[in-house]
Amino acid sequence: MHKHHAVAFGALLVLLGETAANAAPDAAPSLNAVYATLATKSFVDLTHTFGPTTPHWKGFGNETVTELYTIKKDGFLVQQFTHVGQWGTHIDTPAHFHEGLRTADQIDPKEMLLPLVVLDVHEKVAKNPDYVIALDDVRDWEARHGRIPAHAFVAMRTDWSKRWPDDAAMQNRDAAGVAHYPGWSMEVLKLLYEERKITASGHETTDTDPGKATTKDDYTLESYVLGTNHYQIEMLTDLDRVPEAGALVMVSWPKPEGGTGFPARVVAILP
Repeated sequence: MHKHHAVAFGALLVLLGETAANAAPDAAPSLNAVYATLATKSFVDLTHTFGPTTPHWKGFGNETVTELYTIKKDGFLVQQFTHVGQWGTHIDTPAHFHEGLRTADQIDPKEMLLPLVVLDVHEKVAKNPDYVIALDDVRDWEARHGRIPAHAFVAMRTDWSKRWPDDAAMQNRDAAGVAHYPGWSMEVLKLLYEERKITASGHETTDTDPGKATTKDDYTLESYVLGTNHYQIEMLTDLDRVPEAGALVMVSWPKPEGGTGFPARVVAILP
């Protein structure tokens, strides 16, 4: 290279380096810019509205709502809600099944805004209500969208929520009293939590385990999830309104001291 060409080339490299350095702070958008982007997106509520007759686990009683003060008498309205923590669309915390693991007030807020992965098995469930999700379902998703990202919230779409709020339809018991509804499988949960390193999972049914198992009071799969010190969300809805990949999910709940579960609000942000 000719001497003056080399000098000019070196000066160009310096200039490019300075330009890149100066641009670096602007490469990451500000939070206001992120919000401006998110504000243009569609938000989908994945949460059921709950009430006194909400479908629930067989061992729970119904919710009661009492008006302690009324606008007519007192000038303001105050209601008292009495229900178990695991009510409606709700969070199950690790402490729900395991002493010494995290409670609702101990979960890091960073675990409340996550990439959303939807494993769609609703067509298989329509043919077989006892269907449990298989490794092939995960492989099929990853063949279409790539590896499930770390820190994701993975939801299993079964369309079982369309049976809400009919508790009998949700439980789908036969004449012998055996419940027939879909569930997770241990091999899929282990893949997701131990290899893909997801943050949380959720489903539309009242339980992690399929109905045939819970009829026998077998909650092995729920115990596994919570035993990893991760939380799960039960009784999601409207997963048919969100894509399999590319969305975000916001998950929130109150902060009861030592709480093992509470009604949650779950909202998807569509890409």
